[in-house]
Amino acid sequence: MSLDRQLLFLFSALGAFNGLFLSVYFAFFSTSKKRSNYFLSALLLVLSVRILKSTFFYFNPKLSQVYIQIGLSACALIGPLLYIYIHDLKDSAKGYGWLLHVVPVSVIIYMLGYYYPYWEYKKMWSSYIVKGIYLQWFMYIIGAGFLLRNTFKKLIMNNEKLKEVEFWILSIFTGVTIILFSYSIASYTSYIVGAVSFSVVFYLIILFLVFKKKRASDFYENPIKYADKKITEEEAELFYLKLDNFIKQEQFYKKTNFKLTDLAKKLNVSTHYISQFLNDNLGKSYASFINEYRIDNAKELLRTNSSYTIEVIGYESGFNSKSTFFTTFKKVTGLTPSKYKDINGL
Repeated sequence: MSLDRQLLFLFSALGAFNGLFLSVYFAFFSTSKKRSNYFLSALLLVLSVRILKSTFFYFNPKLSQVYIQIGLSACALIGPLLYIYIHDLKDSAKGYGWLLHVVPVSVIIYMLGYYYPYWEYKKMWSSYIVKGIYLQWFMYIIGAGFLLRNTFKKLIMNNEKLKEVEFWILSIFTGVTIILFSYSIASYTSYIVGAVSFSVVFYLIILFLVFKKKRASDFYENPIKYADKKITEEEAELFYLKLDNFIKQEQFYKKTNFKLTDLAKKLNVSTHYISQFLNDNLGKSYASFINEYRIDNAKELLRTNSSYTIEVIGYESGFNSKSTFFTTFKKVTGLTPSKYKDINGL
């Protein structure tokens, strides 16, 4: 084997072996015993098995066809495990509903393998079963994308900063989608593209984790926020008055680059305290909280400054783009700025 092929094999297989290692870690050695960690372990396992099969088959076409069937069978569980992992992380789901996604698929793929083994029905597998598995994988990606619809909206439409757990979930979703796409175009490129894609995605995610200084827990389990100390209602009321007066008087919401850390410094409190107050006592994110002041300011300008265009009003209120202003205004008021003017006879 030439040096180029040796390096290609090493890179392709390394990601899968590391995936197996992490799968074992999350299943048996992780300090967090939450259910989503086991789903992540299973997802890494089936991905790694699929990738190893592809890698060894590419470099050794005479690979026993039993291993080929095992690799293809594992592929059938990638979509369901991705979906239930994301669902569990986002909603902290309980019960055994996840079995409805895993058990039927496992039984069907086992029965197909038992009655129609790959080594005897190659044409059937390549023409129908594998395509069915990829279609099922794609449908689960659509389902997982639906679960992430608010995250996509937050990132694309509202231009808000994602939380670490949201970024992590989105990374997993994107990585699995890229791997499916790589296998889908393999007939036009090369069969090894899927394995290489897995290694690239795997190491990019690992780099993200390494360079993050703070992590909630193993692979961004949703922590129970501020469980150690709650802000009392009386304390929250006093702090709200202080915060509200400060923001209105100083009008810092008009500064597009005014961050949570800046607000904390001005009020001489920690960012942790403000985040706790906004999340626990008001049920809002920092971005949505500030945007409410911007929208109030915009409504005031719509009522009192007929010479201003709607676009100018958006910029005057602290929004950095026309589209963000329109989207946020409708989200908060249920109306577009123009419709708001018409209804109020402005």
